Amino acid sequence: MMNSKHCVIVGSGLGGLACGVMLARNGWRVTVLEQQRQVGGCLQCFVRGGAKFETGMHYIGSARQGQVLDRLLRYLGVLDDIELSPLDTNGYDRFSFDGARYQLATGREALVDQLCRYFPSEHSNIERYCDLVEQVAGASQLHSLSLEATNTALSTRAQTTSIDTVLARITGNERLRDVLAGNIPLYAAQREATSFATHAFIMHFYNQSSYRVVGGSDNIAQSLVHTIARLGGETLTCQKVEKITCDDHHTTGVVTASGRYYPADVVIADLHPARVTAMVDSPLFRPIYRHRIATLPATIGCFSLYLDFNDNEVPYMNYNFFGYAQDSPWNCEKYTESDWPRGYLYMHMCNEAHQQYARSGIVLSYMRYSDVAPWQGTRVGHRGPDYEALKHDHALRLLKLVEKDFPGLGKHVRKFYTSTPLTYADYTGTERGSMYGVAHDIRLGSACRVHHRTKVPNLLLTGQNINSHGILGVLVGAIVTCSELLTPSLILNQINKANQ
Repeated sequence: MMNSKHCVIVGSGLGGLACGVMLARNGWRVTVLEQQRQVGGCLQCFVRGGAKFETGMHYIGSARQGQVLDRLLRYLGVLDDIELSPLDTNGYDRFSFDGARYQLATGREALVDQLCRYFPSEHSNIERYCDLVEQVAGASQLHSLSLEATNTALSTRAQTTSIDTVLARITGNERLRDVLAGNIPLYAAQREATSFATHAFIMHFYNQSSYRVVGGSDNIAQSLVHTIARLGGETLTCQKVEKITCDDHHTTGVVTASGRYYPADVVIADLHPARVTAMVDSPLFRPIYRHRIATLPATIGCFSLYLDFNDNEVPYMNYNFFGYAQDSPWNCEKYTESDWPRGYLYMHMCNEAHQQYARSGIVLSYMRYSDVAPWQGTRVGHRGPDYEALKHDHALRLLKLVEKDFPGLGKHVRKFYTSTPLTYADYTGTERGSMYGVAHDIRLGSACRVHHRTKVPNLLLTGQNINSHGILGVLVGAIVTCSELLTPSLILNQINKANQ
């Protein structure tokens, strides 16, 4: 039943839309406000010259029936609206280290067997690694959607110890360590800075099962919008929120750029925290808090190369390919002008089930915001010839590296498009165009952690900057945020009921 409480959600990324569904199904009146014409944040797709491209959510994991993402998507009402295409179970992620090839098979047993073929003397260490990944993933109540007690000590160690440190303890084989860390561009991991817990969650998530969303991940966003509407809520686009209004004790609503006021009992912001604090003129946000939020470290941005292929020439690739111009996945973000790019991630868009030929693909490589900072403040399509020349040069250099692993790929490209951290910032609202929002650097401790609660009691945060990024991290974060208004047990019981 609908109650009298009204929640305004600022931003229609996955976190904001998921919060909207959770609250609406529990009787809240929900209004989602999005500044862009298109909803979805990193779920957005775009079409150029008839070819469709993903921008952020290129593939998902643990979506086989009964697995954690399957259960969450069923609870949110998404599964009836999307179709999933499985990635190759013999090698959903594949790597090339300066020409040497490796791949990861789906499932623990298959993964162990495969890795042992590459590293026959490392069987016991590979088993130890898999044990630890499963233990760390299972120790999180929310990541396992369980109300049972967890191994707090193990979780704490995993969250405060770096990936490279833990892998070095498991095996002395450097190449094995590099293969196990080969997918670190999925979360922009840095040596000595990124926690093993982050690695374990990602590895476990994708190794359970891996899929692409047929037709694009924007279908997930549209499904969530439709569910919110069916439950009595609304999602409004072209509604840029400029101010979150407060009295002496709490927020009272939001004001858009057009001057429209939306009163609210609760405001949830699916934005970078720095953008939220800029909207709030309240002494409840003390200067020291504002300074900490303003100086949060950000993950690196990326340069994206979007490839429009000639018809029926490029076989569809149902796996993800990580190519490195060096013998390690680490430190690709520390490139110089002369050796960029040090690595890339190459994927195809899935347009239909049982696809035979790729219509489009995307190549991603790290790019620092400082590389494009001279054009800060300019508009898309109006950044001038020097910016276009920089993008064209980077596109050719990146394609040249890809062709070392895929010879002759360029001759199959009808046209290509590019984007930089500036583009990403414009379309997704992320600070400085970072790939995954706030960087959770274990060396900084709690200084780089952002709580979903703020000093304004009825102003909450959600999205990739809270908890962690990626579809599972953001959905878990949405559960945490909504638990302030509902309860964790209520939400988890609803998830279980929806999956009976």
